[in-house]
Amino acid sequence: MKRIFTLVIFALLLAGCSKDSVIDPPQEEQKPQPEVPQGPYTPSPLVEGRAVIAYVTYYGTTLPNPQLCTHINYAFAELYMRNGKYLGFKPQGKMERFESVLALKKQNPKLKILLSFTNNVSNSDNTGKGDGFSVLAKSEEMRKAFAEECKAYCQKYGLDGIDLDWEFPGLSWSGQAVDKAVDTQNHILLMKQLRETLGKEYLLTYAGYVMDKQNVSGGFRYIDIKELDPIVDYVNLMTYDMDDAGDPHNALSCPSAYWDITRTWNAYVAAGATPSKLVLGIPFYGRVSFSGSPGALSYKTIKQLGQGYTIENWDAAANVPYVTYGNSRYCYYDNPRSIKIKAEWALGKGMYGLMYWENDSDDANFTLRRAVWDGVMGYK
Repeated sequence: MKRIFTLVIFALLLAGCSKDSVIDPPQEEQKPQPEVPQGPYTPSPLVEGRAVIAYVTYYGTTLPNPQLCTHINYAFAELYMRNGKYLGFKPQGKMERFESVLALKKQNPKLKILLSFTNNVSNSDNTGKGDGFSVLAKSEEMRKAFAEECKAYCQKYGLDGIDLDWEFPGLSWSGQAVDKAVDTQNHILLMKQLRETLGKEYLLTYAGYVMDKQNVSGGFRYIDIKELDPIVDYVNLMTYDMDDAGDPHNALSCPSAYWDITRTWNAYVAAGATPSKLVLGIPFYGRVSFSGSPGALSYKTIKQLGQGYTIENWDAAANVPYVTYGNSRYCYYDNPRSIKIKAEWALGKGMYGLMYWENDSDDANFTLRRAVWDGVMGYK
């Protein structure tokens, strides 16, 4: 039985919406090019009221097929702060990448594009590391300034909303400030301010941890699910990295795992979440290690593993595939079979749809992106 303190280790090492999730990010200097799936394929028709949400990173080089997703979360934008003062924000990476994602609306006018915020600092011109959302959210003045700038940015670039990925109140794995005494409550105040400023015209979402807020020494950790439910349009559940590398980190239901999707669902419903506001997260990577190298492998890399590796093993208890190396289980991941099972489970629960991290980790044939789309839209 796993010791309870592993929860803290997992939270510190969660990389679900981090640029370090996969060890083989593309080279930034390559220009983004749309991928063209190979072979005959007829996607399931769009079903209104269901969501397929793609996280698309600033450092990626490929673009999603805008006909195979309903929403795109551009990852990420970051806060600019210095000496505890909010100066503004910028998307990470090059603006050309951001604009290439925005241009996808020309191919699919129904596509919704949101700007996702990280609590990390990546841009070379940002020297204010050490503050972040914990500091910003303490100030009513700064909360209002941030919310107003978000609205202005949505108006300027034709964005459809804001996705806040604090990851997480009461915890800092990114080196930013943390205050367990007030972070969880201030996160609510920040989201309320965003809702008030953005109004109903724009979407407001967040990346959700797999359990409700937790009482810890000195305050709370994680997100208050009940308080945020009426404020947000939906929640992107980070249902991956839920167990040690080599074990099923993405299990649908596995009592031997530290945590799983079923327990995540139970935690959210028990806390008061609206089922139709929940979006199930799918990893396009296999978790190899939390502390060593490689940390994770993209799906496209898993498919190319050579001698000594066996892929497409199936864990019937967890309902996910895994890779073996020799006699050892190397990493768990998702494939079309597991995605179909998860989609049927999620839609059967009345959930809004599926989300995946992240677009560039799929293969050139859109294998997983097709599976997510068909799993959601093909559900009867």
